[in-house]
Amino acid sequence: MGSPPSRRWAHAVVTGGAGFVGSHLCSALVDSGTAVTCVDDFSTGRRANVEHLVGRADFVLCEANVSEGFTVDREPDLVLHLASPASPADYLRLPLHTLDAGSLGVRNALELAHRSEARFVLASTSEVYGDPLEHPQNERYWGNVNPVGPRSVYDEAKRFGEALATAHATALGTDVAIVRLFNTYGPQMRGYDGRAVPTFIRQALTGAPLTVTGDGLQTRSLCYVDDTVAGILAMAAHGMRGPVNIGNPVEITMLELARYIRHLTGSPSEIAFIERPTDDPAVRCPDITLARDKLQWEPAVAAEEGLRRTIEWFRAHLDD
Repeated sequence: MGSPPSRRWAHAVVTGGAGFVGSHLCSALVDSGTAVTCVDDFSTGRRANVEHLVGRADFVLCEANVSEGFTVDREPDLVLHLASPASPADYLRLPLHTLDAGSLGVRNALELAHRSEARFVLASTSEVYGDPLEHPQNERYWGNVNPVGPRSVYDEAKRFGEALATAHATALGTDVAIVRLFNTYGPQMRGYDGRAVPTFIRQALTGAPLTVTGDGLQTRSLCYVDDTVAGILAMAAHGMRGPVNIGNPVEITMLELARYIRHLTGSPSEIAFIERPTDDPAVRCPDITLARDKLQWEPAVAAEEGLRRTIEWFRAHLDD
């Protein structure tokens, strides 16, 4: 599973295409023969992530804020909306920008897809489940979200984006798909973006203490970025609306993850416990039955292999 999609696209627009997941998605599409327009305002994305594609005839980099509107040179047959700050450090720093990306940005991307009669894929998130009371989480669960908490700017932006995409499909017939991405990791993450994997790797490689929040017993399910991209493209190719969970159902505590990364790096770093953020979910694990049954997709990269690849990338880019 995790094989390339059976459907081929002539031209894809990827909003947030210079971000972590977006840049891997741009690369996968170009490698499959699809022309790509990458739209990014570089508020959290980096030009370096797509520098290897710049200058190619089948790749256009468009610097624009999707919330303010954007234009592309040719009609797409696929629009993938990933534009949004995605880490707590970013969306807490850019709260209004995050809400705009999940509302105005989604609307602008949807209207492009509708005008072009293109397939539209919304990258939503497991954060729509909030601090879940059901475990693992399947797509029928409505979530447990604090609408005025510090994380709400991201959680509610994504929930609104799902509602907007669904309304567009119902009212106008737009060809919509919704994927809920669970925690994804891999090369091209930023070391200071606040998420656990890049934070622990950066700290381990520099000999700094690995900062585990709370008691470290809260869980996450980590999916390697190549698998996440394969899941997104499988959903684009399938044709159903969703939402569909895309993630790895193997759960790990944050304390276990810190110790594992310390082991894989051979680091002498100590574990340091720090205050746990407000509304930090206690558990997070996807039920991927729907993705397995309908998309014939499931993660293929084991945690050890994925983390080793990520660690090696960070070793080579510590000075960035």
